[in-house]
Amino acid sequence: MDGSVWRIGLALCLVVAASACNKTTEPGAARGEIVFDTCVPCHGADGGGSEVLAAPGIAGLPQWYLEAQLVKFRDGARGDHPDDVEGLRMRPMARTLDVEGDIESVAEYVASLPAVAPDHGLGGDAAAGQAKYAVCMACHGPDGKGNQDMSSPPLVGQDDWYLASQIVKFKTGIRGSDPLDKTGATMAPMAATLPDDKAIADVIAYIATLK
Repeated sequence: MDGSVWRIGLALCLVVAASACNKTTEPGAARGEIVFDTCVPCHGADGGGSEVLAAPGIAGLPQWYLEAQLVKFRDGARGDHPDDVEGLRMRPMARTLDVEGDIESVAEYVASLPAVAPDHGLGGDAAAGQAKYAVCMACHGPDGKGNQDMSSPPLVGQDDWYLASQIVKFKTGIRGSDPLDKTGATMAPMAATLPDDKAIADVIAYIATLK
């Protein structure tokens, strides 16, 4: 990603964050909608994300998962690795949510947004990916809808490019290697079972077939 795009995006996010945090209201989805202004420059008003900014689609994700990731970014369990360019941009945004209840409020609002149709442009062989998905099934479910008890997010409905980027981050230790990220640590060895880009593309192609 071009460095100037990264810096402009971060500066704009911080300005919007300061404006949003100056507005006060009771915790809940209404407050979350106000706080969500912080997220719009990267994730979009509909929460659909932006590949150009490497910002994932977040609309409709479970509230529990959104809360967990915001806490990780805030506390440095995620987004603190020097090679995690996107995470380093997200971490200061999460840290602006310093009003009690704001993390829960914005997570509630984002979870209420209609999911945006994902981009499945990566390619890959879904038939070959089905066998590789066996290692994912125990946590993410046979339908790819995730499992709160396992702290495993849904995979269906997510953009191919984002899934691929996160698998690579887990494989290389950019994500999931921090001692504070206990759930991420369980994902790292699973990602390591996908030996190359083709295997990653294949399993993601299979996930795209799940409804």
